Amino acid sequence: MALDHWLALCAVCWLGAASPGPSLAVVAAVTLGGSRRSGLAAALAHGAGVGLYALATVTGLALLLAGAPGLLLVIQLLGAAYLVDLGLRALRSPITFALGGGASSHPGRNGFLIAFLNPKLALFMLALFSQFLAPGAGWDQKLLMVATAAGIDALWYSLVVLLIGAPAMRTRLERGGGWLGRGFGVLLLALAGWMLLEALGAL
Repeated sequence: MALDHWLALCAVCWLGAASPGPSLAVVAAVTLGGSRRSGLAAALAHGAGVGLYALATVTGLALLLAGAPGLLLVIQLLGAAYLVDLGLRALRSPITFALGGGASSHPGRNGFLIAFLNPKLALFMLALFSQFLAPGAGWDQKLLMVATAAGIDALWYSLVVLLIGAPAMRTRLERGGGWLGRGFGVLLLALAGWMLLEALGAL
């Protein structure tokens, strides 16, 4: 792959990762509910989930998802249900969620699932890779693209973790205590509703 094409791929992957959404909310909740270490675990696991979809794209699974609306809908509904679960836990125990539990209980799992239960990542990868993957491209180019997508995603969310997990920022945010947890709960439920409406709107 030519250097200019790879840099363009990096730019688009970064724009996709930096777009606000459920992933950012969950990684932030994990970081503030636990530690930088748990936040980084979620960030790296999220990158692995993105890498899985990128690999699925270059092996043709994304085409299957694009042509199987029923399967796509099921995964989207599971993703919305997962966010509802996290949101309700935050509302039931806002202090615990914000300051030491909830989403931070299983950071790696939560980071991976929020990526894996978002099948639109596969469709994003399909649209993205179709612009950069030359016909007849070898596995060296395909794996470079997979590694780029996963690496940039993991790096972006790791930087987010380091920023919001900094002692001064963390102390400022933790003063909100229960309000912070409730805020995450409302945000996660709102994102779940948005995902649900999008999924049902696709019928």
